[in-house]
Amino acid sequence: MPSQLSRRQLLTGAASLTAASTLRLSSASQPSALFEEIPAASSGLEWVHDNAMSDSRFLPETLGPGCAFLDYDNDGWMDIYLVNSGPSDFWTPKKPIRNALYKNNRNGTFTDVTEKAGVAGHTFGMGVAVGDYDNDGWPDIFVTSYGRCILYKNNKDGTFSDVTEKAGLATPGWTTSAVWFDYDNDGRLDLFVCSFVDYSSTHKFECGDNNLGRKYYCIPRIFKGTASFLYHNNGDGTFTEVSKGTDIAKSLGKSLGVVATDINNDGRMDLFVANDTVQNFLFVNRGPDKTGKWQFEEIALQAEVGFSDNGQPRSGMGVDAADLNNDGWQDLFVANVDQEMFSVYQNTKNEGFRDIAHANTVAQATRLLSGWGLKYFDYDNDGLIDLFLANGHPDDMIDSYSQQVHYKEPLLLFHQAPDGKMVNMSDQAGPVFKKMFPARGLAVGDYNNDGAVDVLVANNGAAPVLLKNAAAGGRNWLGLKLEGVACNRDAIGTRLIWKAGGKTYRRLKNNGGSYLSSHDPREVLGLGDASKIDELEIQWPAPSKRIEKLTNLEVNRYIHIVEGKGIV
Repeated sequence: MPSQLSRRQLLTGAASLTAASTLRLSSASQPSALFEEIPAASSGLEWVHDNAMSDSRFLPETLGPGCAFLDYDNDGWMDIYLVNSGPSDFWTPKKPIRNALYKNNRNGTFTDVTEKAGVAGHTFGMGVAVGDYDNDGWPDIFVTSYGRCILYKNNKDGTFSDVTEKAGLATPGWTTSAVWFDYDNDGRLDLFVCSFVDYSSTHKFECGDNNLGRKYYCIPRIFKGTASFLYHNNGDGTFTEVSKGTDIAKSLGKSLGVVATDINNDGRMDLFVANDTVQNFLFVNRGPDKTGKWQFEEIALQAEVGFSDNGQPRSGMGVDAADLNNDGWQDLFVANVDQEMFSVYQNTKNEGFRDIAHANTVAQATRLLSGWGLKYFDYDNDGLIDLFLANGHPDDMIDSYSQQVHYKEPLLLFHQAPDGKMVNMSDQAGPVFKKMFPARGLAVGDYNNDGAVDVLVANNGAAPVLLKNAAAGGRNWLGLKLEGVACNRDAIGTRLIWKAGGKTYRRLKNNGGSYLSSHDPREVLGLGDASKIDELEIQWPAPSKRIEKLTNLEVNRYIHIVEGKGIV
């Protein structure tokens, strides 16, 4: 690492501002803060994560928590779910702690309804995945854990029921991120669950003392990897594990992040999985074989997303996918630990990718950072995909023996300039980007329904941070709530093509992404200065594969589109 470069230079990325972005930044319409931190006293989000940190330094203490935006009561406003630690085989809390569900009061504040809703958790929670697995129109909640996972079925009356055992989802071991997606295109959401390392009361290795004379967290490299899980939705409220005999079961990883996307445009959703200290996985959905067994082929090595450019495994944590350059093909992103840099993988349209992080200054800006939660999204509604990163080092003692790397780290914001390059805006994005956080999960969602997508960051052993988007003011948008009928109710896998202001934009409705977290299921289409959408084409996924077109759509509102019925 070049010692002559300052931390500030590395974080902002030398020569990162193009002429176009400088012009944008100096525009009179540009707010002084692109994202405004909303204090807990104003929002009502007074819950704080307890990471169970102890002198013994048990590894699960470092990895949580996740968070989610969801509309649990179907009132059209995004609520918030936050995951906490809990009782385990190495920790008994001195006082009861719990997860939290906050109802959106529609005025910028939230009310804690956890106990009434029955979603307190009481396990050593990690992440959350939200999806309507029974196609009843109400979002359900799946919580991953070190220990017992939990499936909460939405009862449609503001409460949930724990149906984990009945559903067959009491997944063993240490699970992290999870994603709902319809892998076999039967119209029902299936579930992929990331499994981390073999870590239990009999496999808690002592890593000795560091130069401070204190025990330290073991590097995951010393633990055995485990296989992740794929569950098929049987359509009757139960699930069957179907990963046995596939590359998913054969691939022993240390999985932390996952996104469901379609990397080869074949209409089947694939999985990109980030692994810690071993290669990443890219499970390409090949469909059924001659016996009807569904096959996933692991191709990360040949796709060039498994290792670093010099062939080394890295500490993959957060992931995401999006059509970054608007060419109709999904690109990937993975965040790693400090010294490894993060990767921006551009799709080469032949089931391969090339890392363009250096060309976009993302590699330079993240050299000293450890990335967890992240999201590709259009934060300023100009129609181009941008990038938000939440960072934090896993070792709380790193400040004591490193002058460059810190436990609490800054958020990063990258804006896509008209020339397609990602420009680091963090230094000009407002006061919150000058703060440091022990960040882990990150979810995006429009909690105040103004069309500007907001951000929620979950911090390890600290309070969450709610960030109100102030960057999209003045630009037009259209929000879509998509409802599948023949396809899955959440419409995962839908392709959107919209034309506005003489430009054409494309998007695939992926699911998952980030780290341990789940996002607002609605799609916000940025239009820039265009006053209307000339045409919106919706390509619903199988089994129907229906194509619908809507024209001359008014903007700056949310609309509800039902497969086969149009706007309702």
